[in-house]
Amino acid sequence: MSGLKLFNTAGGLTEVVPRLAEIEADVQSLVEAHMETMLGVRFLASEYNTGPVHGGRIDSLGLDENGAPVIVEYKRATDAGVIHQGLYYLAWLMDHKAEFQRLVRDRLGADAASRILWSSPRLICVAGDFTRYDVHAVREHRRSIDLVRYRLYGDDHIGLETVASVAGHAAVPRRRRRTVRRSAAAPVGALRELAGAVDEVLLGLGADVVTVHRKQYRAYQRLRNFACVCLPQQTKVLAYLKVRPQGVDLVPGFTRDVTGLGHHGTGDLEVQLRSERDLERAGDLFRLAYTGS
Repeated sequence: MSGLKLFNTAGGLTEVVPRLAEIEADVQSLVEAHMETMLGVRFLASEYNTGPVHGGRIDSLGLDENGAPVIVEYKRATDAGVIHQGLYYLAWLMDHKAEFQRLVRDRLGADAASRILWSSPRLICVAGDFTRYDVHAVREHRRSIDLVRYRLYGDDHIGLETVASVAGHAAVPRRRRRTVRRSAAAPVGALRELAGAVDEVLLGLGADVVTVHRKQYRAYQRLRNFACVCLPQQTKVLAYLKVRPQGVDLVPGFTRDVTGLGHHGTGDLEVQLRSERDLERAGDLFRLAYTGS
């Protein structure tokens, strides 16, 4: 049970008591209607039939912001079978890649279908609660699994809390801190060291940070991406953060609003890193992106 307490301050102080949904379908319909906002996943299909051999229905299918296939399973309260059920469907998905690719092509277009990240399929379990055995179980699997606890507050609010998040094959070991050469036009080796230091800082923001690798960038996420770091350029490392550029004092040559501009990864605030000093300057922005994800 979450320890969060919510109070209404209008006309005094009244606790808003959390509650579970009346039926599982209420949670499912709410998440599916706002899946990209709530989970960072583009919705593809609901109650997807896996055919007569598997004989089941996947609650929700989607594609996350890095192109990874996502299965979302829901339970109204606590259910020991939700993880095993989701893993069963995840195995089905990996055996039916062509079918999923056709679904993506039909819903999101040929470009999205051509860039599916098959190396990092994800299972997201949304439930009223999880046991300590559930949390332990996900750490024993080699798949990317997120356990998300929901609570309804009054008639107009829902809270989502990540109880456990495991990256599976996408996990990257933490690096030891390196000394980075301070140079405006850093050589390739120094830029690689700088990229390694950026990786260390982002991973060090919290134990729940996981990474996903794409050809052109590395994404850092909790439940959703909060930062993407591109491969080192000739003179700099580019990081894109899920931070509103309008709320930041932009500094030419260091931060830039890229809202609506094409770039690798996700995020509207571009941070240009040329030295360890730039990395230190970016620390508050990294933390802001992390806490907002």
